[in-house]
Amino acid sequence: MNVLSVLMAGGRWRCFLIPSRSSVFQALHNSCCQKKSTAPKKIISNVAFCNENTKKSGNELDKLFSSEQQASILHVLNTASDKELEAFKLLRGRKSVNIVEHREKFGPFQNLESLMNVPLFQYKTTIQVCNSILCPETGGKKRKSQENRLLRKLIKPEIGRERLKAVNSIVSIVFGTRRIAWAHLDRKLVVLDWKQNECCPLMKGTYLSSVYLEEISSVISKIPKADFYVLEKTGLSIQNSSLFPILLHLHTIEAMLYALLNKTFAQDGQHQVLSMNRNAVGKHFELMVGDTRTSGKELVKQFLSESVLKEEPRVFFPTDKIVHYRQMFSSTEQYRIEELYDSLLQAVAFYELAVFDTQP
Repeated sequence: MNVLSVLMAGGRWRCFLIPSRSSVFQALHNSCCQKKSTAPKKIISNVAFCNENTKKSGNELDKLFSSEQQASILHVLNTASDKELEAFKLLRGRKSVNIVEHREKFGPFQNLESLMNVPLFQYKTTIQVCNSILCPETGGKKRKSQENRLLRKLIKPEIGRERLKAVNSIVSIVFGTRRIAWAHLDRKLVVLDWKQNECCPLMKGTYLSSVYLEEISSVISKIPKADFYVLEKTGLSIQNSSLFPILLHLHTIEAMLYALLNKTFAQDGQHQVLSMNRNAVGKHFELMVGDTRTSGKELVKQFLSESVLKEEPRVFFPTDKIVHYRQMFSSTEQYRIEELYDSLLQAVAFYELAVFDTQP
């Protein structure tokens, strides 16, 4: 069986974190960078002449920072969790863990010199970390830039962070060669609607525009209203000429959904329809094997079970609909209804990656 026949049989192509600014981080930013007098002294010239493997005396380190600055640094080191410490670029990874472990074993840090007793901290490193804690604006700008780059890779077109953060509900839409599925979730990850629609005639004949309009309009009439409509962006390559009919079909559906769902775009120029990278969703849920994304059926099945068994499940299925959704899942389990599974996974990934900035 060749690749094209597999696609037609299955109906589908199967072939970060940026830590948010914590309360500790924000409080420090507000208190330590208000006045120029509290800014750390320039110490680059001093550092350049010191051997990084040489642990200087605490007195020499203390001279670089005022008593107020030392108190601010020690407050962070003694109160922040390892995740909160990772908000500072120089404390990501093992360094933040080492600080917390050292603090738990030996008690709070009494002075800046004691920080050099923590594994991975030498004199030069300690100075850089202290400066980073006192004035994190530069690091914050870099993190924001990195965050925006990640979002540009994840979703198209580019959407302002304030709009993403304010989202109340989305409809995630995934379409293949034979069906279109959607999942409507609010920001609490409650499943409000989850359905699919067969569109078998679309791949038959000569791609008549009128047939596409009729079918897609019929589907849209069933899709609930939401702040954003998120479409799956396929990873099919145009280099493979045998896949051209499928690519044409998928791009036609995508273009029509963009046009028909963006009802107010002509008036306000604000996109309501976004495309989300399919493989990015797969990586988020660890469904990738090499460059190939595997089925999300078992993960969706797990979500359904957890909604009944756990007090705080990852995805909430309302009690009055859980029986219906479980029956729907059971009735399609013997088939490869990947669009149905993927629409739900894409919605969860959108919230966790683009709205909440969290990893499970």
